[in-house]
Amino acid sequence: MLTKGLEDYLELIYKTILNNKNIKAVDIANEFNISRSSVSEALIRLADLDLIIYEGRKGIKITKKGITEAKKIINKHNILLKFFNEVLKIDYQIANKNACKIEHVADDCVLEKIKNFSDFCIKNNINGENTID
Repeated sequence: MLTKGLEDYLELIYKTILNNKNIKAVDIANEFNISRSSVSEALIRLADLDLIIYEGRKGIKITKKGITEAKKIINKHNILLKFFNEVLKIDYQIANKNACKIEHVADDCVLEKIKNFSDFCIKNNINGENTID
């Protein structure tokens, strides 16, 4: 099972590699402002789960399994972000921050309902601006 931290690392690794850039443990440590040793331990766990190939100073590669898992995490985030920002009309920065927190704990069935509800609201032009406070 992936922890919030491991999911965040995997998401960063995937997005960085997707942009045709190399990523090393030091890059992750700098991004999250944590120690390199903590990142190395996490990368070893990700490698044990067959989500990445961790080659120490040579860098990090993502496996097919890792790509699949990273896409799931990003999809969860995007579903929540769309709901908060486009349906509830919450400021993008706040919506993004909250989506990042909730993506790690929301069950797939909950996210599917949120996605369907968001799609319905957007299709029918129903949003947070149409509600009475």
